[in-house]
This record gives sequence, C-alpha cells and structure tokens, in this order.
Amino acid sequence: MLQELTIHSTHLSTETKNAVLTRMAELLNTNREVIIAQNREEVEAYTGNDQSMRDRLKVNDKKVDGMIKSLHDVRADADPAGVVRYAHTREDGLRIENRAVPFGNILIIYESRPDVTIEAASLAFKAGNKILLKGGKEARKSNLLLVDIWHQSLREIGVSTDWITYLDFNRSETQEYLKNLDCPADLIVPRGGERLIEFVREHARVPVIVSGRGNNFLYVHTDADLEATLKVIVNAKTQKISACNSLDKVLINSELSYKKAFLKEITSTLREKGVEMLADAPVSELTDVPKFEDKAIWDEEFLALKMVLAQVDSMPEAIRLINRHSGGHSATIMTENDEIATQFMNDVDAAHVFHNASTRFADGGQLGLGAELGISTEKLHHRGALGLEQLMTNKWFIYGKGHVRK
Repeated sequence: MLQELTIHSTHLSTETKNAVLTRMAELLNTNREVIIAQNREEVEAYTGNDQSMRDRLKVNDKKVDGMIKSLHDVRADADPAGVVRYAHTREDGLRIENRAVPFGNILIIYESRPDVTIEAASLAFKAGNKILLKGGKEARKSNLLLVDIWHQSLREIGVSTDWITYLDFNRSETQEYLKNLDCPADLIVPRGGERLIEFVREHARVPVIVSGRGNNFLYVHTDADLEATLKVIVNAKTQKISACNSLDKVLINSELSYKKAFLKEITSTLREKGVEMLADAPVSELTDVPKFEDKAIWDEEFLALKMVLAQVDSMPEAIRLINRHSGGHSATIMTENDEIATQFMNDVDAAHVFHNASTRFADGGQLGLGAELGISTEKLHHRGALGLEQLMTNKWFIYGKGHVRK
C-alpha cells in the first residue's frame, strides 16, 4: 500500500498512478479466465449479424494480453501533468509559466468493446483525469466486471474509486445525462459508428472529440510497386475489419502499368479472402466485379469484408475524391516517387497520411504512443491518435511580488 488512507484529492502523484496501473495489470491476469467466461456469455447472447460488432465484442486471451500490455506501456510513459510548455520572466521580475494540466473529467462513450474499459481509461487516468465510462449494452456485464477490477486496484493502492465511474444507463438515460447542464464531464469522446457520434453531438452540452469514423482510401499511382501494393491492400482490408483504420476504397490510376493484370490479381486475392467488391464502370469493364449504382457508397464506411475499386485519371482527381468523401481518418499512396508522395501527403485532408504503408498503422500503439483513447478526426483540439499528451489542456501560472500593471 502506498497510502494508509484513501486519496480523494483531485491530483495524484506519478508514483500513485503507476502503482494503480501495475496492480491493475496483475489483477487482469489473475482474473483472466473469469473475464473471458463472462464475455463468452455476451458473445453467445449477441443475435445480430454485424460481423465487426461481434469482433469488437469478443474478449479472448489475445485481447486480455493486449489490455495488460497497454497498462504496462502507459505506466512506462512519462507523466504529462505539470509539464512546463512555455516559460517567460519579464523585465520587472513577473514570472510566467504555461503548464499541461488534466481536463478534469473525461466521458468515454463506446460500443461493444470491453478493451476500451481498460486501454482508454488507463490513458486518461495516467494523464490525471477522472474517467466516466458508458459502454454498449452488448458488453454490459463484461464492462461492469472490468470496472470492479479497476475499483479493486484503486482500493488496494488507497485511491478513491471515484476516479473510474461506470454509467450503467440505457439510451434515454444517457440522453438526459448529456443534456443536463450539471453533467460533470469536461470532455466527451464517443468511440463508435456514425449513429453514436451523431447521438452524442446532438445531445451533449460540453466539448466533443469525435473518434472512430474511417472510410479510408488508398491511391495506386502509375509507378507503384504492384507486389507491395497487393500486400498493403490485403493487410489494410482484411487484418481487422472492425477497426476504424481498415481500408474501404482503392483508387487506381488509369495509366498504371500492367493495370489489367494487377486488377485480375487483386480481385482474385480479395475474393479468396472473402471480400465483397464493387467497382465503378471502368474497373467493372476490366474485371468481373459488379458495378455500383448508388454514388452514396463513396461516403460509406464498411467495417466489413467489403471494398470499392475505382479508376482515376490523375492524382489530383484522387485527392479530390478523398477530400470530398473520406472520414478524414487515413489515406495511403502507393508510389516509388518520393516527390509525388510528398505532394499527395500534403494535399490530402486526413489525420494520418501514409506512403507505401497500410492504414492499419493509424493506431496509438503502432505510432509509439503506447496506447490511445481514440482516433480524432477533428482539427480541434487534436487530430489523430489521442495519447497521453493529447488528454491534457493547459493553464497559466503567474508569480509576482506585489506586481501591478501600469
């Protein structure tokens, strides 16, 4: 025990926060079989046909290992609270500092993913924020069990359990909670599909950072390495279909060398992987892929084994399509020309832009942040993966000795 008495302070030391995270990792491992068994009941009870929902809902040994790793990674990260971002001393001796401080209370609303209860909460906690969690009904029992384990960890280290709170609300109760001007949240991060995001935006009375919408594009330039391109497309589409960084649209330059042979190979490979494909007229004519009729498909995020293949006549056309229809999450260019890649990456309006790499790397852990609370597609207050430093705001500290302004 670090403390004999429960800590109710709004500020915790780095030592105390790290002790909670360490104990939490130990308790997850100890309770591994109980967690998986409880989750199995909910997976079996799920009657929907949404494959990505089922994938996000499931907790197995690999998922528990991932939760434990994220706790260790966050523990190892530097504590951002109190870091001086700017310092200045005036000629009259007035000393000025701008420091990183926690938001206060962060509400995370998410669908079906019990691992968010650990990974997102651990980040917000290490950053010094109190956490309000509202998970989906499909994973209610799993989430409540994981929050009980959080509370056990907090109690054992002598920290108040109000640092992690689960809101066991239905939809109407959540709506009223968000509309209430006394809602204690200082920031809300919805993680899920467009319906959830729109629900939160409609009813919230505090700032919202949108996390989760993908609709990601990959552009194949004329000089792309076609072997690497095939590998990247397959990985980005099939490695984890439920992730917001999975690939939805592939744009192929009309002047691509060996275009017909490449299309034959990519469609054959994707079909073997179980991917449903739709194409625009030029690609459909060169393949046996059905042509899509509804242009609204350009704006659709699939979260399924589904993909659109289309042809463009130039990179500027590809960029226009991406900027008009993507979710602002991730976009990739496949090219051996660094100058072309730089132009594409500068001109595409997305949180993550890639050169010759899978969009699946748009992830806090993969980007070196240890873990992430989510992926923001907003431009304020931060864009992209939300790590520890992005879960802080700032505060001015001014030190004087009776100073008055003349």
